[in-house]
Amino acid sequence: MNAVNRRENIIQMLRQAADPVSAASLASALGVSRQIIVGDIALLRASGEKITSTPRGYVLSEGGTSVYTLACVHGVEDTEKELNIMVDNGCKVLTVSVEHPVYGLLTGELQLANRYDVRQFVEKLQSGEVRPLSALTGGVHLHTLSCPDNECFERTRRQLEREGLLYL
Repeated sequence: MNAVNRRENIIQMLRQAADPVSAASLASALGVSRQIIVGDIALLRASGEKITSTPRGYVLSEGGTSVYTLACVHGVEDTEKELNIMVDNGCKVLTVSVEHPVYGLLTGELQLANRYDVRQFVEKLQSGEVRPLSALTGGVHLHTLSCPDNECFERTRRQLEREGLLYL
């Protein structure tokens, strides 16, 4: 298979995937090294493909949704509650960001679409090996959400406000 066909196959595999796809699984499926896949992803991005890297693999950016940002504040103990409110109301949590006094805006890719994704993320935080970005800013952070419509976003925002999780 030549490089052009391989890249077309990568895009097709990402389109069909319900979850993020790791470079290792793409490499295995296409019979090449992981490094070849990483290079292919870079070239696909350079050609305009909207491929996002997450801790669990690559995803194609969604079409037909709107992107919103919310400012939140809470301790690590409310992380799962906050994220579950977002996904339960129909939003996908794309990123988390904090404003660092030295580095500026620091952003982490999340790509959390359901309670299973949230649970996996929270388990990593609870392992004690990592801390959330919001620990750098006293709990203040931003979330970028992909929502099917404004009503979904407003429903999410209202519930977060009722729970005292919005930064007002």
